[in-house]
Amino acid sequence: MNSNFSVVFWTALLTFTAIWHSSAAQSSHFPAFERLSEPIQTELQTFHLDTLSDAIELPWGIAFLPNGQTLLTERDGRIQLYRNGIMDPEPVQGVPEVYAVGQGGLLDIEPHPNVEDNGWIYISYSKPGRGGGHTALMRARLDAASMPATLIDQEEIFAADPPTRGRVHFAGRIEFDEESFVYLSIGDRGRMEQSQDISNAAGNVYRFHDDGRIPQDNPFVDNPEAIASIYSYGHRNPQGMAMHPGTGAIWTHEHGPKGGDEINIIRKGANYGWPVVTYGIDYDNSIISTETEREGMEPPLHYWDPSIAPSGMEFIQGDRYEGWSGALMVGALKYQMLVRVELEGEQFVSEERFLEGIGRIRELEMGPDGYLYVLAEGPSYLMRLVPATENATATATAT
Repeated sequence: MNSNFSVVFWTALLTFTAIWHSSAAQSSHFPAFERLSEPIQTELQTFHLDTLSDAIELPWGIAFLPNGQTLLTERDGRIQLYRNGIMDPEPVQGVPEVYAVGQGGLLDIEPHPNVEDNGWIYISYSKPGRGGGHTALMRARLDAASMPATLIDQEEIFAADPPTRGRVHFAGRIEFDEESFVYLSIGDRGRMEQSQDISNAAGNVYRFHDDGRIPQDNPFVDNPEAIASIYSYGHRNPQGMAMHPGTGAIWTHEHGPKGGDEINIIRKGANYGWPVVTYGIDYDNSIISTETEREGMEPPLHYWDPSIAPSGMEFIQGDRYEGWSGALMVGALKYQMLVRVELEGEQFVSEERFLEGIGRIRELEMGPDGYLYVLAEGPSYLMRLVPATENATATATAT
């Protein structure tokens, strides 16, 4: 893709012909194709980018609710509510105060797998305290009948302690597995040595019952020196997390320093090595470690060098995207692109990069309508990928 892509793409996108609502609704969340780009050709797929909103700032997470509503988090501390693709005039009320410093703020949002019955929505954020902040996880229900909509029944699941004045590596991705255990990632908070200390809250992936109780089969529940909710450790800054639709395993990716971004499959009690083993070097070109592997430390499924700064990940499901089903999609902040990772089981096969220059991709999510939704910042947009075989009046079948 040539270096002029960014200019050409955004010129085409912003000089679009608006394609407004037809009687055939595309989904209950975003009723019709809104603003379609020119066709974009990749190895296996030709698609349009459908821009759904540019009225968001520093987006971080997206949650589709079964009643047709969509929630978006903005890092500065707001949750926006969309109903039938139209944003409420005021943000959701009752959002907790956030430590909006550096990479901190309001982070991910994820509905409970049984949200239609129990109403629970899970939110991660950097919680302020003692002059600093640290990553926390809460749950709440949404009262959408009020105006503005409001978070009610708030419960704190976990708050990492102690707070620090650090500005980086909050992580904060949330994911559920098939048994409705909830996972949370927390980065090393800029102090790499913390990731090898399971008595420290930083540099870990956590696992909880959906009400915050600690599962008795967590790997460190019998270790009095450990935080019992830790499920894996040795992480730097995992900002992508997804459940594999075939195996039910939790996959993550995490930022390396200068090189050494990783894709990992999260295994019970595993040590992922940071900073003892790494494929990256420090930002000043100094050596962090001469080792890339060590017995007892989990090697990555794949790593990137140079770094792409991955954020957001999702497995493609359904048959809407011919040739992509089962692939892992990864967003990239650094090169402002999407990466399609082809896999054979738990083995990396190849990757394809496209949409370079689109913006810093922060999150990816498969919608209930079978489309892949993309959150980008700088500029900030909510978009979805629409196969070129579907036109503006086609009726989409929810998957």
